[in-house]
Amino acid sequence: MLMVTTAVACGGGTDSSAPKAPATIPELTKDPLTLSFIWFDWPPAHALEDFANAEYTKVRPNVTIKVNTVPNANWHDAMFTQFAAHKTDFDIPILDSQHIGEAVTNGNILDITDFVKKNIDVNAYNPYLLAAYGQFPQAETGKRDENASLYGLPLLGDTWTMIYRKDLIGDKPPQTWDEMISVAEKCQADNPGVSGLAFHQANGSDAAAVTYNTVNGVYGGNLWDAKTRKIDGVLNDAAGQEAMDVLVNKMKPLTAKGSGNWFIDEVNAAVAQGKACIAFNWIAASGALLDPKESTLGSTREEILEKLGFATLPTQKTNLVPLGGMGMHVSAYSSEEKQAEALNFMKWFEQADIQKKWAAAGGVPARTDALESPEFLNAGPFNKVYADSVPRMRDMWNVPEYARLVDIENTNVNAALNGAKSPKEALDDIAKQQQSVLDSSNRKGGGGL
Repeated sequence: MLMVTTAVACGGGTDSSAPKAPATIPELTKDPLTLSFIWFDWPPAHALEDFANAEYTKVRPNVTIKVNTVPNANWHDAMFTQFAAHKTDFDIPILDSQHIGEAVTNGNILDITDFVKKNIDVNAYNPYLLAAYGQFPQAETGKRDENASLYGLPLLGDTWTMIYRKDLIGDKPPQTWDEMISVAEKCQADNPGVSGLAFHQANGSDAAAVTYNTVNGVYGGNLWDAKTRKIDGVLNDAAGQEAMDVLVNKMKPLTAKGSGNWFIDEVNAAVAQGKACIAFNWIAASGALLDPKESTLGSTREEILEKLGFATLPTQKTNLVPLGGMGMHVSAYSSEEKQAEALNFMKWFEQADIQKKWAAAGGVPARTDALESPEFLNAGPFNKVYADSVPRMRDMWNVPEYARLVDIENTNVNAALNGAKSPKEALDDIAKQQQSVLDSSNRKGGGGL
């Protein structure tokens, strides 16, 4: 096996038990080999399989790439159930940025620090993105610590874009959150059957949690104090309460009846069917909005774009936007020959020319040169939104307890949006329950701001 040692990661005192990958890629097999990924079922997963089989096989013709997909709500458990059994049917897990800590502390993925030093130009990346998709533990600033260990490399960057109906509200998008709510309210009143807003509200994955965290950020709130690991009294302070009030009492009334469990696909459907004035969605999922087969807004891409505009999120007290996207990692339980192939794939994928091709194929790259390339900026009307949003990103808490924290937040935000709890009750319950999880773990430090 490639995992030669059990390491303690430097740069933060984590209790890592992740085995280390070698710095040099071992000799690759010449026999037929299938390299398997696991991701959730959405357009980028299918784009990755098509792209890799078209391009990687030019240099490794004996390799077939298979991207296995599961429903988004099952994504975490599908990976970590196999990790717990120390046997995986995938070689490259695509982990959400917050999954890294859980996988590292349980020894589920390889420490690729030495491999990265020898094979990857780390200076080609925005340091915040490189840290988000690969580093653990994260610095309190969220920026990359050169002394910290790396466990993954960027696969897909992402953030939210605001999607707006130019034919209903005009060509100029709202510039502040308050203005956006006011514009949506007027648009809804002027256009019966069209909702002012559409956004994620579901109690699953990180749907409702990201929505609250986004509003929390733009109204000046904080998710926690990473240094002291304090949530109760921080998340539910005056700024946090204002954000929850805006979300539940000002934004929710502008959404469609029955939208309380909407996520990515439902928001896209509302936009494509002409049922929303303004919507928010992940950029990587926005390509389907330009498909005339999926839209009632036009019979061609050009006709659809006469009605749809894409913009960065409005600001309010801050200009923060949510960090999305994922990194790729190497399963500690894959065979020796598949771990070697996985490292070779990662080295190939992170090259500048391959990242530009990935961008042209519908991917959202993390290398700065690819982000600024014509191949990326011209591939979709929302791609410049991503490039402009990178300096504004804020992530969640990147800690091994992430899955429990996000479940608590999803459940309570969804309850507030659906009227089962008052905004204050929901926020206080999140803070107390999340604080209990962190306190019981008896860990120190954290990151992900």
